[in-house]
Amino acid sequence: MVFGDRGTGAPGSDGASTMRFALHVLRGRWFMFFASILIMAAAGGTYIFGIYSKAIKSSLGYDQQTLNTLSFFKDAGANVGVLPGLINEVTPPWVVLACGAGMNLVGYLMIYLSITGRTAPPPVWLMCLYIAIGSNSQSFANTGALVTAVKNFPEDRGVVLGLLKGFVGLSGAIFTQLYVTIYGTDNDGADLVLLMAWLPAAISLIFIPTIRFLPRNAAAGPADRARERKAFFLFLYSSIVLAVYLLAMTFVDEEVTNFPKAGYYATAVVLLLLIFLPIVIVVKEELRTWHLDPAAAAAATSSSIFLTITVDDKNKNPPASAAPTTDDNERSSSSPPSIRWYQDVFRPPARGQDYTILQALFSVDMLVLFVATICGIGGTLTAVDNMGQIGQSLGYPQRAVATFVSLVSIWNYAGRVVSGFASEYMLARYKVPRPLVLTVVLLLACVGHALIAFGVHNGLYAASVILGFCFGAQWPLLFAIISEVFGLKYYSTLYNFGAVASPVGSYILNVRIAGRMYDDEARRQGQSGGDLTCIGVSCFRESFIIITGVTLLGALVSLLLAWRTRKFYRGDLYGQFREVAMAGGGKVHEPQASSSGGLSDSDTARDTSGGSSRSETAVVHGERQGLN
Repeated sequence: MVFGDRGTGAPGSDGASTMRFALHVLRGRWFMFFASILIMAAAGGTYIFGIYSKAIKSSLGYDQQTLNTLSFFKDAGANVGVLPGLINEVTPPWVVLACGAGMNLVGYLMIYLSITGRTAPPPVWLMCLYIAIGSNSQSFANTGALVTAVKNFPEDRGVVLGLLKGFVGLSGAIFTQLYVTIYGTDNDGADLVLLMAWLPAAISLIFIPTIRFLPRNAAAGPADRARERKAFFLFLYSSIVLAVYLLAMTFVDEEVTNFPKAGYYATAVVLLLLIFLPIVIVVKEELRTWHLDPAAAAAATSSSIFLTITVDDKNKNPPASAAPTTDDNERSSSSPPSIRWYQDVFRPPARGQDYTILQALFSVDMLVLFVATICGIGGTLTAVDNMGQIGQSLGYPQRAVATFVSLVSIWNYAGRVVSGFASEYMLARYKVPRPLVLTVVLLLACVGHALIAFGVHNGLYAASVILGFCFGAQWPLLFAIISEVFGLKYYSTLYNFGAVASPVGSYILNVRIAGRMYDDEARRQGQSGGDLTCIGVSCFRESFIIITGVTLLGALVSLLLAWRTRKFYRGDLYGQFREVAMAGGGKVHEPQASSSGGLSDSDTARDTSGGSSRSETAVVHGERQGLN
């Protein structure tokens, strides 16, 4: 296939046009989004801890509280992403992704060598370090790919967060299917750790060059944004097909006991085809931009960057080293003293403008959101991490336990996608605050916790669906609320700070409550030694009654945040991005205006105008890699 010349549609004389179009696709925003999907689809290995935790417990002789301590360090590594956030503030995304790939390989490879006896059994603290390093790669992947995608599509951040976090949720089921295909259903889960070690690292390294900041063309109008929204729905439909296929394969694995090996190979091929299906959407969207007006297409994909420089009307070309005038000195001496950093911390801007990191961390809104996240995600994460032991205590076979883990993963995806798209729709149509949607999700999670607490017959199937959905739904809501209330300037850091609430809740509810109560009940049943096994409803009854109450508290706290932000969500949250596009005049992509009247963090030019000034726009060409 030979593509015509851009703008004219004239057929090319050789394969040069095809090559140019291929480069156009690889450099485009949509391929960057597709690459982010693939990275996210391989970044959720922490959610299948329930499968390989049995291998860790049996091979190293851990009791349940020790295993839950290991689980806490897994959650801490996966969600304590302040370091990648800070790195991403000062380096391009490829640095963050490369660091994450190396940590993923080292951490999980050492776990695999430990539980298979290829190294001496490590002490507990060293195993905690291994799993923290391996799982921390997930926060590096999230920061490098997801945060960049949100900045590339700021007006569709709820949709972007829902889709990308949805693929993270699906990654558990994807890993399970690949693992079953390669190693079979009778494997104890040790080889799954090896798969988790090399596959995500390889994908991140392959797609590192495509992850970068690619702002929307300033000439894009409402019609272009409507087409973008349709493209996101196409991504959604392809992900739904993938999720339904994984759900069907989950039940096939449980119901068909003698599924042939060739059948597993065929299903794995179909799985890979469905994962790569969105590339069709990417080509379609980039083909549309390829046939746009040449100037508009060049503005969208050019390797040049543009700087807007404002100069004083009275002196167009002042020397850079010119000394200040007498009037300037007088104004400087009479001006009030600058506000010190610790005073500015407690004087935050209005909601929706760009907070500094400290302003956001010390704000009441962040505190309320942090408490709600501790209660909500901490409880659902406890259920997800203990799914293997819960199923074993209630008498479910090992094959069913793998089904529960896959159900959690698939409905984790559903929760992320539904909460992202539904909250975006309800916000745009009815001005429903996202914290109110979070409240509803937490109330629904209470039902799933109660099913586990009272051991309802076959209720673990329903609990897996409910808790997987609620666990996934909380993440896009959390990250969208942070981006909307505190701005995008320091989103890389604030995004990861919000995730810190997850391991805090996990330690309190998982280690200190669920793990300790499980071991106490096992000892009452006459168990002894390191590998304590508890049987019966009583193993998790009291702990999940407590978790139900804590989740209900989180719902009330989230309702408080919805009340505090009700006026904010009634306004035009994304008006600033449309104003920036209109200001571009269809020719030049101007930097986004920040809340303080200056330029955003992506700008490299600063306003040097005085009281009476006029703007002159200079186009300064440079490599995009330099900006990133």
